[in-house]
Amino acid sequence: MPDKILVVDDEMEIADLIELYLRNENYTVFKFYSAQSALECVQKEEIDLAILDVMLPDISGFALCRKIRETHAYPIIMLTAKDGEMDKVNGLTLGADDYITKPFLPLELIARVKSQLRRYKKYNPAGASGDGRDVVFYADLELDVNAHKCLKGGAPVPLTPTEFSILRILLQNQGKVVGAEELFHQIWQGEYYNKRSNTITVHIRHLQEKLNDSMDQPKYIKTIWGIGYQIEAR
Repeated sequence: MPDKILVVDDEMEIADLIELYLRNENYTVFKFYSAQSALECVQKEEIDLAILDVMLPDISGFALCRKIRETHAYPIIMLTAKDGEMDKVNGLTLGADDYITKPFLPLELIARVKSQLRRYKKYNPAGASGDGRDVVFYADLELDVNAHKCLKGGAPVPLTPTEFSILRILLQNQGKVVGAEELFHQIWQGEYYNKRSNTITVHIRHLQEKLNDSMDQPKYIKTIWGIGYQIEAR
């Protein structure tokens, strides 16, 4: 069954172009020019990935992203303005997994879509229960890799696919300092890493907030300034 992609952009030419390229890759596309129409679709359809423009006529792409994250964990890619650095940070903080700036090459967007879907499906197979599968324990954390579930003290922690991947990599490398560039390449394989990008930093910060982790005395994720991040071995 083809993956279902939600596309929301009020610039009709861009939305139509994205739809064309996605359909050429045999994806099923749900295209909307406003957030409200998209929300109605989200409630009815089982979406696999969403592409959201930041600037929408009714509510912002940020608000739409936050609304989707209340009930869904599938990947979200934000479309931002060329110099919209704060848009990128805001989107990642609200739960987006990736962003791409306008104007963009359609084939680059398709590559990002494939990368996000590949990673999401690898760690979130349909119907996975987690029984007898790859489960990582650390302190009061329980990470079921195959079922894509994170528990803290027995309570579920809602993580985006990117946050889940970061936590998985750090937990599976306990005691080792993992650099931002290494994390980037493991998550977005084949993508170009820009040292000026704060993508990983924003995801780490959001992950720490969800785990109620202290910056001064971290229980889980420790920042090794200038080097990377570490979860200490136990």
